[in-house]
Amino acid sequence: MELSNKTARQLFEEVKANPTRKPFGFGRRAGLINVDLQRAYTAVGTYATAYETDPRQIEHVNLLARLCRRVGSPVVWTHVAYLPSGEDACAWGTRSNTPDSLQNIKEGSDRARLDERLIIDRERDLIVNKRMASAFHETPVASFLSWHGVDTVIVTGGSTSGCVRATVVDVLSHGMRPIVPEECVADKHESPHFASLYDMALKYADILPVAKVAAWLEQQPEGRP
Repeated sequence: MELSNKTARQLFEEVKANPTRKPFGFGRRAGLINVDLQRAYTAVGTYATAYETDPRQIEHVNLLARLCRRVGSPVVWTHVAYLPSGEDACAWGTRSNTPDSLQNIKEGSDRARLDERLIIDRERDLIVNKRMASAFHETPVASFLSWHGVDTVIVTGGSTSGCVRATVVDVLSHGMRPIVPEECVADKHESPHFASLYDMALKYADILPVAKVAAWLEQQPEGRP
């Protein structure tokens, strides 16, 4: 094992400045997955589980969603929420049992509600109540993206080290190109956040500035089926 006294942020900044792997690049058609941008994780000051990395995250996500809809690309929003018993969290819900615990995000609760700042097209966008980390696990997301001919998936949301990373790995496992706009993902603490960006950059995804992702979407033909 290579030892280092560098922080996770320093390691990520180094690999970002001097990438060692060829990028996956953009393909022909993108889809957008926005992971768990719900009040349990975005309402900083209201819930102990909430966090913020880039204060403009929601604004950036709304921009990407608008650009995707303009070119007819699918937009997915996920959130976690559980039965009153919490048993559909399965083993994931056994590690703690406090009001802030995962399995106590109940269906229909304020903690389960998608952030009110998000601009969601509820007639066109797919809204998914997932139970596990990845947006793909036992959900229609893979089929939805396949139906739309997607080969490139932009992933936003939180947490970077948890559900975002799990979703990114599954994007790649499904044979698609994962793109993570850096300003659009967030975590509770900077160390897991930057360690996960570093790890994904080396293995699983292209980590790009949101401006570059938006510029690529803006170049796509408008309204294509």
